[in-house]
Amino acid sequence: MADDAAGDPPSDSSPEKPAPKPDSKPSGKPKNPFGDSRPPKSDGPRNPWLPGTDGKPTGPEGPRRSASIEDIFRGRTNRGGPGGGGGPGMGGGLPRFPTRPGGGSWLPVAIAAVALLWVGSSTVHFISPQDKGVVATFGSYTRTLGPGVSFTAPWPIQTVKVRDVTSIRRDSIPEGDGERLMLTSDQNLVDLSYLVRWNIKDLKLFTYQLADPEQTVREVAEAAMRQSIAEDTLAGVMGGGRAQIEANMRERMQAVLDAYRSGVKIQGVEIKKTDPPEKVKDAFKEVSAAQQDAQSSVNRAQAWAQQLTASAQGEAAAFDKVYGQYKLAPEVTKRRMYYETMERVLSQTDKVIIEAPGTIPYLPLPQLKTTPPPADAATTGGK
Repeated sequence: MADDAAGDPPSDSSPEKPAPKPDSKPSGKPKNPFGDSRPPKSDGPRNPWLPGTDGKPTGPEGPRRSASIEDIFRGRTNRGGPGGGGGPGMGGGLPRFPTRPGGGSWLPVAIAAVALLWVGSSTVHFISPQDKGVVATFGSYTRTLGPGVSFTAPWPIQTVKVRDVTSIRRDSIPEGDGERLMLTSDQNLVDLSYLVRWNIKDLKLFTYQLADPEQTVREVAEAAMRQSIAEDTLAGVMGGGRAQIEANMRERMQAVLDAYRSGVKIQGVEIKKTDPPEKVKDAFKEVSAAQQDAQSSVNRAQAWAQQLTASAQGEAAAFDKVYGQYKLAPEVTKRRMYYETMERVLSQTDKVIIEAPGTIPYLPLPQLKTTPPPADAATTGGK
């Protein structure tokens, strides 16, 4: 090799080789034993994450250190310079993270700010007066939060679900203008729509007991209404039996939901519409009109009967009073009754009263009372 030839004297058996020429210019760099243009090797492997040295040695003459995140970003940013595939802002590498005035990095500060924001947003909870919150630790119920400011462990250790527990929810059944037919006790169909008002009584049960509590309330309302309608007739459903049906339905719904441990309280039920089915609506109107006419005739007959009965009862009471007086004084009562009878009869006929006996009237007094007076002669002649 070249090194052996330079260091050891030539042997007798081998031909003499010319000695290498000394360098004309001394240099402080170590000599390359391979004699080529490659740079001399350093004492250890070169770190690929360090920035370029521009031909400067990284061995004993140059400092060596481990790579950091700033070196990685700085190296990728410098590639956009001359010879790096584009100038600044040309997308040649990742942007360099800004530094603080003292030379330090803003990265720890940003990480600390994000961590503080995460902890603050997931541990402090502001609950309004109409709401309550359910705290779950790794998915299991822990406690219930009331109105005000509350603190919990950060997410994902503890989670909080907040719901409105005081506002009244309203479910209209059926939704929209759909037809909902129900069967009455007298085998008649009625198209009925109603409104259910309810709120949350126990937030823990409402959240964890049922898979879909809102849908459960609607299904229980449907079953309770059908049962209540099946116990009443068509006349009661469409007439004055609505209040009783609403009360029965509310009691049935509350009993079933309490048995389910749903955490729901029924505030009230209101029937909005009770109509016959659409296909028989015209015939039903005609039947209703005939029934109303019949009921009107019955009411008139009952009123006439009550009037006659009251009149007869009054006359009987008056006769009883006269009979009581008659038993006390029969002669006086007879004369009084005679006078009253003659007064009632003569008040409706024309009569002339003559005091002197044997006098013959010469004037037709009744005819004079009914005959109009003759017209004035002057008035008649002028016409």
